[in-house]
Amino acid sequence: MTLSPAQLATLKTDINANTTQITVGGVATAIKDLPNNGDVNVEIAAWYNLPTAAFWVWRTFVRDQDIYSLASVDATTWSWSIFIARSQGERDAWRQMVNMAGGLNPSLVNVRAGVADIFSGAGGAAQRTHLLTIGRRLATNAEKLFSTGTGDTANPATMAFEGIVTGNDVTAARNS
Repeated sequence: MTLSPAQLATLKTDINANTTQITVGGVATAIKDLPNNGDVNVEIAAWYNLPTAAFWVWRTFVRDQDIYSLASVDATTWSWSIFIARSQGERDAWRQMVNMAGGLNPSLVNVRAGVADIFSGAGGAAQRTHLLTIGRRLATNAEKLFSTGTGDTANPATMAFEGIVTGNDVTAARNS
């Protein structure tokens, strides 16, 4: 995804203030103190593409197959028994939500509201937990920079940028 002019400005500001030490040419140096050249900017981009230690974002797509067959990072799993116990209207609504795109976009407020409505009440708690847990992931440093929200496990942030930052993006930001 190409960075917008506003995102390039945000990246430039962050680079200029970033005291994180990275090793370039065998020397650990704060990002803000590194020279502006192509090779170094590739190294800076590599740092921005690393996952954060604990900043969570809503995923923009979770395949239906992953919902049904994978355990989440908190070891939650899909329960067919809970699904079957829902009303016919709730099961129809779930199928409509998932079948439209072959999965869900948990970053959308209305999708999360739909999950809460379909799996409402005490009987749906485990299913809601699974869907909201599998719907989040750790952000990269770049995704964190451009996200809005708390970023904790209970309240993942929403991304305004998803993908990788390139050395060319860093060069464009630093030269803007």
